Amino acid sequence: MILVTGGAGYIGSHCVMDLCKNGMDVVVFDNLSTGHIETVEKLKQFGNVEFVHGDLLNFDDISGVFNKYKNINAVIHFAAFSQVGESVENPQKYYINNVGGTLNLLRAMLENKVLKIVFSSTAATYGEPKYIPIDESHPQIPINPYGQTKLMIEHIMDDYNRAYGLRSVRLRYFNVVGADDDINIGEWHNPETHLVPNILKSCFGDGKVFNLFGDDYDTRDGTCVRDYVNVVDLANAHILALKYLENGGETNFFNIGTNNGNTVREIFDACEKTTGKKIALDVKPRRAGDPATLVADNTKAKNILGWVPNHTLMDSIKTAYNWEVKLQNK
Repeated sequence: MILVTGGAGYIGSHCVMDLCKNGMDVVVFDNLSTGHIETVEKLKQFGNVEFVHGDLLNFDDISGVFNKYKNINAVIHFAAFSQVGESVENPQKYYINNVGGTLNLLRAMLENKVLKIVFSSTAATYGEPKYIPIDESHPQIPINPYGQTKLMIEHIMDDYNRAYGLRSVRLRYFNVVGADDDINIGEWHNPETHLVPNILKSCFGDGKVFNLFGDDYDTRDGTCVRDYVNVVDLANAHILALKYLENGGETNFFNIGTNNGNTVREIFDACEKTTGKKIALDVKPRRAGDPATLVADNTKAKNILGWVPNHTLMDSIKTAYNWEVKLQNK
């Protein structure tokens, strides 16, 4: 059985679905602060999924999961706050929740001799890029508290590996987009801060205008370039990372991105093409701290995990739009 913390959220739920499709039993642990119980109920259609409502900040909550499910043999850890801007405004919230919660999880794992974990890390641990594409040797100098919390956890996992033999794989995501191919689950945040769903929400005639921040960057059309990885492909990376650990792989870390970048305007144009609608657009000044270009070098993940992104950008935007239509009808 695999324990998935944050399994009711966007990326976690897609991972749970993939685990089910690979014949694995799953227990989802989530406080539902950003996840949805409706998502968990949908996931139960795909396999043996148990749900525990609890908070990693309460050690008894997570310890109780291991006491109840004695056959947990690995953990995939998504549970975290993840809004960069909020982390700058309220860093205490992020350090307590992300780092403190993870320490409770690792303590419970050690007490129950569960010594394998796949961790949801982020490209935000790299900070301002020194070169493009970014490989795993790039310096890790986060420029916001969110990235700092994820890097702290990576360092903690190194220490736990050396001291206790707790092996980890850290997956450093770039920009995640899309929904599952059959539109069972998808991105469902309130408030929504991610680019693609915010563009798509602007095409439903409710007066919402998409704000484009900065059109004077040193890029091919003046807007920021980002690496967009499909959420289904990302979920698959977690399955491969789990298998890597089960086959005796040592603690390691991998970029999960496509090795390609798209500008904000290209994403906007692709959304208009997919929806067949004209989307209201307002160009705003740059936001502080937005690098011009962030693109992953994914060679290491391909060579060691055998991971390959299979979905195109248009695939991702199409499923994201179909999911947004479904949300609008809820």
